[in-house]
Amino acid sequence: MSQNQSTNSVIHARCCIAGGGPAGMMLGYLLARAGIETVVLEKHADFLRDFRGDTIHPSTLEVMHELGLLEEFLQRPHDQMRQVDGQVGDERLTMADFTHLPTRCKFIAFMPQWDFLDFLAGKGRSYSKFHLHMQSEVTALLQNNERITGVRVQTPQGELEIHADLVIGADGRSSIVREQAQLQVLNIGAPIDVLWMRISRQEGDPPQTLGRIDNGHIMVMLNRGDYWQCAYVIQKGGIDAIKASGLDAFRKEIAGLAPYLSERISELKTWDDIKLLTVTVDRLQQWHRPGLLCIGDAAHAMSPIGGVGINLAIQDAVATANVLTPAFLRGTPTQKDLAAVQERRTFPTRATQWMQVQIQNRVISRVLASAQRPTLPWQLKLLRAWPFLRRVPARFVGMGFRPEHVSKLLREARGGD
Repeated sequence: MSQNQSTNSVIHARCCIAGGGPAGMMLGYLLARAGIETVVLEKHADFLRDFRGDTIHPSTLEVMHELGLLEEFLQRPHDQMRQVDGQVGDERLTMADFTHLPTRCKFIAFMPQWDFLDFLAGKGRSYSKFHLHMQSEVTALLQNNERITGVRVQTPQGELEIHADLVIGADGRSSIVREQAQLQVLNIGAPIDVLWMRISRQEGDPPQTLGRIDNGHIMVMLNRGDYWQCAYVIQKGGIDAIKASGLDAFRKEIAGLAPYLSERISELKTWDDIKLLTVTVDRLQQWHRPGLLCIGDAAHAMSPIGGVGINLAIQDAVATANVLTPAFLRGTPTQKDLAAVQERRTFPTRATQWMQVQIQNRVISRVLASAQRPTLPWQLKLLRAWPFLRRVPARFVGMGFRPEHVSKLLREARGGD
């Protein structure tokens, strides 16, 4: 494969993946492991991004085990969460228990997403068919008649064209690939946005990750060792009203939900310390065109509820590799092959989004619309009375609706070198 990146240079590959996030990096690794010449394009210079999803769920850890990577992966610094606790008003309870899942790892691993991506990139580089290009932003699709034949890329060295048998759009919820391909998006809607911030954690704070619901407010606190990563849920478009009330008023709301943070709330010095995540729930009507397939957030943007987005993306990548690897080894993937990927992943996508929408509309929206101190709903009372029921939300969060397994072909592949 030619890698001369002078202006207007051309690279040829079997597969070109736009986006070096979880879906793109995992798929790039799997295809290169199978001996398929693959280029992965990441528009940034590194993977360091604040508040990217960092929950590695049991379904993903099972994939790492099947690939023979789990032991080495878990040597990287991470935290483990075996149950999810919540506080509704004055009532505290365990809402999900992962210790009974039928997986090797019965916990969620908290690892910064850049560490996860860096690990996959390092493993990918051990194969000669894996080519990761950083600071390489897709600007346009190349097309011959109705078929997508590659991408045009802007790099620090100039413009680059990559010609490929198949282009994969894995470039997130603001995907330039799906926009350029004019794939129709079904916007399901989300009545919430999320404010992300970090506040230092001290000895004496609660040890576990915790969700809090009280007086019309919802906040999730993720234990990140020496700090809390806090997600404060607001009504869609409500950020301007919050800012208009002032930073002091916002700090008081946070301290009211977690009083032990009161002396540290001044760490939020300006609004720049608080990041807005505009929540989107959508999916493509059709994930593919001749020569092109979208996966991950480019195919279906998820709500942050349950932290399942990164794991849905990984499941997409595994399913895509399982279907397309034999197709690549035979020749060029066909429309039938691309449709098979969408068909495989449609049910878990729709089921997950349906569940998220139910939680958004039936729980979160009602809480945000009421300033009264909430009482424990009957569903959560059942979780307290019958602990075995905590396995149900654990199954939904930890494994999803159709967990994927690495095919025998990919498990036994060694890069084709």
